[in-house]
This record gives sequence, structure tokens and C-alpha cells, in this order.
Amino acid sequence: MLNLKACVRLLAILLELRGLRAQTTVVGASSSSKVIEDPASLVLPFIGTTNGGHVFPGATLPHGMIKVGMDTDSPENHGGYDADPRFKAIGFSQLHDSGTGGSIPLSNFKIFGHKDTDCSSFEKCPTSLFTRATGRRILPDGTPDDFASPGYFSTNLSNDIRVELTATRRAALHRYTFPSSVASPHMVVDITNDGQRSSRDAEMSLDPKTARVQGGATFSASFGPGSYQAFTCVDFRGEGFDLGTPVQLGVWLYDTTTTGATDLKQVHAGSGDEAGAIFGFRKAPSGPTSILARVGVSLISSQQACSNAEEEIPDFDFDRVHRDNRAEWNELLGRVQVDTTGVSEDIVKLFYSSLYRSHISPADYSGENPKWNSTEPYYDSYYCNWDTYRTLYSLLALHDPVNYARIVRAMVDIQKHEGWLPECRGATAQQWIQGGSNADPILGEFWVKFHERATALNVSGDDLYNALLADAENEPPNWNLQGRQANAWKTFNYIPHDFYDSGGDKQVSRTLEYAFGDFAISQVAKLRGNPEDAAKYVQRAGNYFNVWNPNITVPGTPSVRGMMQPRTSNGTFDYTDPRHCSIHDPEGSTCFLGGNLGGFYEGSPIIYSQYVPHDTARLLDLQGGTQSFVDRLDFIFEQKYFEPTDEPSQQMPFMYHYANRPGLSTQRSRQVIAQHFDTTVRGLPGNDDSGAMGSYAAFYLAGLYPLPATRQFLLSSPYFPSISFFNPVFNSTTTIKAIGFEGNPEDGTGGKVFVKAVSVNRKPYKSNCYLDWDVFISGSTVELTLTDDIGVTCGNGRDALPPSLSTGGYD
Repeated sequence: MLNLKACVRLLAILLELRGLRAQTTVVGASSSSKVIEDPASLVLPFIGTTNGGHVFPGATLPHGMIKVGMDTDSPENHGGYDADPRFKAIGFSQLHDSGTGGSIPLSNFKIFGHKDTDCSSFEKCPTSLFTRATGRRILPDGTPDDFASPGYFSTNLSNDIRVELTATRRAALHRYTFPSSVASPHMVVDITNDGQRSSRDAEMSLDPKTARVQGGATFSASFGPGSYQAFTCVDFRGEGFDLGTPVQLGVWLYDTTTTGATDLKQVHAGSGDEAGAIFGFRKAPSGPTSILARVGVSLISSQQACSNAEEEIPDFDFDRVHRDNRAEWNELLGRVQVDTTGVSEDIVKLFYSSLYRSHISPADYSGENPKWNSTEPYYDSYYCNWDTYRTLYSLLALHDPVNYARIVRAMVDIQKHEGWLPECRGATAQQWIQGGSNADPILGEFWVKFHERATALNVSGDDLYNALLADAENEPPNWNLQGRQANAWKTFNYIPHDFYDSGGDKQVSRTLEYAFGDFAISQVAKLRGNPEDAAKYVQRAGNYFNVWNPNITVPGTPSVRGMMQPRTSNGTFDYTDPRHCSIHDPEGSTCFLGGNLGGFYEGSPIIYSQYVPHDTARLLDLQGGTQSFVDRLDFIFEQKYFEPTDEPSQQMPFMYHYANRPGLSTQRSRQVIAQHFDTTVRGLPGNDDSGAMGSYAAFYLAGLYPLPATRQFLLSSPYFPSISFFNPVFNSTTTIKAIGFEGNPEDGTGGKVFVKAVSVNRKPYKSNCYLDWDVFISGSTVELTLTDDIGVTCGNGRDALPPSLSTGGYD
């Protein structure tokens, strides 16, 4: 739990923020724009809820631990829900992740309602996971009768039961409304069925007088070898009437209920069994019957789960909890304001929906860490930093630095107790590392942006730096779960291809990510006044060059020469076909965990040969100079090597900036949005990856792309006449205006969208291709003069091109 001093500081920041929002939302905004008072109304939580998006559409607070939502019987229910109307509801559970792969995560402690007529007898009610499955009411357009908005979810089931959900940080409130004809509404509590049906060591007891259910179990991690414990506490109350004691109760095992039983031990549930509690209640005196289920969750004990629920929802007031939840979302989303004049409704909703999904993960589990006692925040469900470090935290830096600081503190606290920074973690369980150790650039980004405010945000610079050094220098017992393959990195200055591991080989992609991590550390060292460390890590940041083979060409395209390639410990190169793991791979390979022998993770050599975010200028030289670099980028897009679902591809549309062709960046990034993102349930090109897709789409729509651990944002044109970011730590609003805005071409091609001149506070700016962080600290008005000429440049000054490690500009 937070100590008193930390609580006071956080409260002061939040109160200051709430007081200042009304004063600052329109600072710098165009005279024709209006403040969007209810941005939550523009969020479409169902985007990406089928077709592999795995998005969670239920009710949660920003970064809330509780994510309460519908679970369906779809094989694609990683977020619990599938928008495909063929799939039925199997429960309403309290914990979810959003947009993940792996096995189905969380989905713990399902609640379900039955009419008495659904059961041949109380003892034979359909209580097991799939026999209780119930269809959703289908609307005339063929979609399920489901609704969601930030902090709220509802559905009308085919048996005429209506279910509504809302949430606080550690507790959920459900409302089940039964038809007037129901004589005895039944409520089912499922203790054992998580998404994987992995429970063991389950325990549960129920109180026959109050109908309180307490219980928990051990569950398997979804993307690693570990497990976690979770506990719940469920209370019921009638809405508008006295629910009283249950008229029937029992413990169920599969589809058989032992009436009168009050403890799971009485039915001898074993590992893997399906079990829980069931109650029959009296109906309301008249009209429909609404029963409220308050569900607390804890990773420590069922007693703490009860305390969490009692503290956060003492009154069982569904409308109040929903109202407070929505207010919190509106305050957060409202820090980013757009002028909607001349912009399609779909684009506005796509933007705010993308911004919304950037605040679902990681989750604030503070007070719920069973592994050690600490007064620091505890955040979990990172799942995985590899997905999110490129864009998500830079978006938080612009408008949500308090949460960002708390996440950083939590990461540092994990390192203090476990030895290395977290990478891919879920509900306290370490999971498989995908790329490098990608908390390094997350911490680097924070320090570069907020080192002058770190003390006020309760972030210790010494602790942060020590955590980075431990990650960079110390090799853990299992670097597939945390930390780096540090000994090989320091010995060879790359990861040799003949050093295999159980998670696949990934040696080339690890080399590139370790290099970027060391770049981030070098920037922190420099700001902390440690020139020796800064020089050391700058040198290591150049290790990407050690896996560059200038003699490799793409089969059939000899003009595309030079490629990142695996290299053995004796210094010789192995060969991986540049098409490996792309759609053009003649062997149809994939580069996911396991069975991957090419040296790359989730991307082809063609993709990774463009991935040196901190030194693109040198990459341009390695690839034959400006025109060859542009031609290669064109080849990647035109031959469909660009992978919109793959995070190392995210910066690629903006890389034309480094060749002084920002118009091409603008067009490519807009084509990506037009071709791969929309507002439908199929509106994502792949997994949302814990907000990675949301944050990168939000940046594209804002006309920006971040360079983590630097003070630069690459600049394009926004999809709006103006967009403004309010930062509560700086108490400043920066507004970017698109002068001459004429709308957004639907296919992303052409239009008056290219930036030919930039001014900041009415003074010509040094570049048309990027903005420095200083612009956002002070609160500025940035004016972009637009043209339909795609041939625009970055400008003529020595600082016009974006910085790179080899050419300077990061000082």
C-alpha cells in the first residue's frame, strides 16, 4: 500500500489536475473547436474483439486490476469475449488481459444467472462451463445485443436475463435482471474455471445466511511456466428489495449440486474439477428482479478480497460506481482534445478508441503483491514490454505521467526484489521473454522526459539507474524469463547464433534489442552526469553493426543489398533467407516462440534490417545512401513485407524522414491506417498486444511517432485541424494546428496533408520532421503549414534531419 507521504502527493497531483483541466483544455485550441466534454462517448470498446484482435471490451478503470467482462465459448476468447454472434456466454469473470496471444489468460471467478425454468431441479442445474452456455439475443442486423462503453458492459441473453457490469480498481459490481415471470432466480459462482481451465488446490466456503462466497485456487500462467494464486469474495443484494437469505443453496461439481453443502471439501473437488456455489433467491415483490453481485478479488487471500470489495463498493450502488468510473475515464481521455471540424466520425472514434486501449494495461495491482511487502506501487499484466515499449509509454509521457511514474516505480521495485526488471509478467508470474529486456527503454524514456520532475513523482534516480545496470550487466539463471543473455553480449558484442535456448534462437533480434536497450541506458547515464558509463553504453549501442552482412541480397532482387544475419561465436555468418518468416517465405516459416531456427523473432530479416531506431542515419549509409534507402522502403511496402501486426514494423512508415522525404512518411503512415485499422469488431490487423496497436494507431492519427529514450517525436500531419495534449505534471497544454486542413483522403493517398513548414509559438522551427520534448514541457502552439506536394523536405538547416546516434543531436 502507498505510504502516507506518497498518498498525499498523489492526491495533490490529482486534485491539481482536476482543478486545472477546466482552465487548460482549450489553451491554444482553434477558435472553431469545441471542448469534447464526454470523450468516453467516442470510444468503441468492441474494436478488435474478433478476428484475432483479442481485445477486452468489458468494464475497467484506467489501468485497473479488475477487468470484468463476458466470457464466450469461442476458441478466440483471450480477452474473454468474441463479438462473433455464433458464440455463447459462459460466464462473467473479473480478471482479463487485453489483446494478448499465448494461452487464454486469467478469466477468473465467473458469475452466471439462471432462471429456475432453466433447471430440471435445483440439484441438476446446468452449472458446468459449457452446459450452462447461453446464447446472446441477436439484433435484426445479425449482431449480438451487447453494449460497452468505458466502465460499463451489458448484454441481453437469449433467456431474457439482462446482465450489466461496472468496476472499481479491485472489485466488480454485476447487475442481473430477471423477467417478472421468474419464480426463483438462481446465481452461480464458479471458482475453478479460468480461461485455460487450469485450476488446482481450489478452496471455497459459503455462508448460508448471507450467501457470501469466499474461495480461490492456483492457476497456470498463460505465456510461461509459472502459476499464480487468486482469491475472490462474492456478496449478493437485491436492488430495490430485501434479497434475504437464500431459499436454496449448495456446492456444485460439474452439473451436480449437493444441496445444503457449504464447503468445497464436502464434494471432494480435485485438481482440474469444475466447482463452485449456487443459490436460489426469492424474487422481487413485483416486476422484474434485479440482483447485484459484488465481487472482490485479491492475489493474497479471500479475506482481503472481501476487504477490497467492502472498501471500494460499500453501498452496492451500481449507478454511482458506473458514474465515478466514467468520470475517471473522461478526465483522462479529455486531456487529449481534437478539433473534429471536417473529420469523419469514424476517424474521431478510431482515435479515442485507440487512446482508450492504451490505458488498459499494465494494471495497477498495488496492495495485491503476495511475494514481498513494499510501500511502492505494484503493476502487473505487462504481457509484454516487447510489444509496448515502442509507443505506449511515450503516449503516457504526453498526457499521463503520474501513472507512468507509478509503473516505473513498480518495475524498479520488482528489480530490487527479484534482481532484474520485469519483461513479460502476468498476475505475478514471470512469462517468456519475446525480444530483449525491454523495460530498459521504458525506464530510459521516463528519465529522459521527466528526470527534472522525478523527485516530485517519487522516482529515485539512483534506484532506476541501478535497475538498468543490473539488467545490462548481470545474467540471470534463466534469461528466457527475465534479464538478458548478458555474458554472451559482453563477450562477443552480439549474441552468437550457436548459443541456443529453449525459447527459440532469436539471436539477431536480441542483438538489435540489446543495442537499443544500451542506447537508452547511455542517455540516462549522460543525464545523470556519468560520462564514463554514457560512453560505454553508447559504444555497446553500436553493436547492431556486428550482425550486419553487406553481401546478402533478397532472392530475385539484387538491388536490395545488405541484411542483418545470424553470426556464430567464431565470427562467421550463418545464412537466413531474407524472406524468412514473411508472407513470401518459400518454406512458410513463422518466427514465434519455439521451433524458430533463423535467429529472428516475429519478423523477417527484411524487417529487422530496418530496425535500428537510435541510429537510422547509419543504417541509411549501410544500405547504399539516400536513394537506395528510399527504394528499399518502397520495396518493403510494395511487396508487402511490411507487417502491420508486428511491432518492429511500426516505425517503418516514418523512416523516410531520415532520407529527407517526410511526405513519403506521411503517405505511408496514412495508408497503413486506411488499409489496416477501422472501427469494426474486425478493425485491428492482429492482436492489440496490451495496447501496442492502440498506442501506435493513436500516434499515427496524431501525426507523431515517438523515439523512446530521446527528446524527439517524428512529425507528420494530424488527422484533425488541431490536436492538443494537456500534461498535468507540467501544467501545460501543447496544441498542434494543421493550417490549411482540408480533410483526410480515405485511402491515405495524396491530399493536402504534407507538412511544408513548421512554426512553434509563431517562430519558424528548425525542422519540419520532428519536435523536441521542450515543445511539450513549456506548452506551445505548433503550426504546420500543409500542402498537397508530397515532395516536401525536412528543411535546410543543420538540425533539419532527425537525430541519430552516429550523426548527433541526442545531446
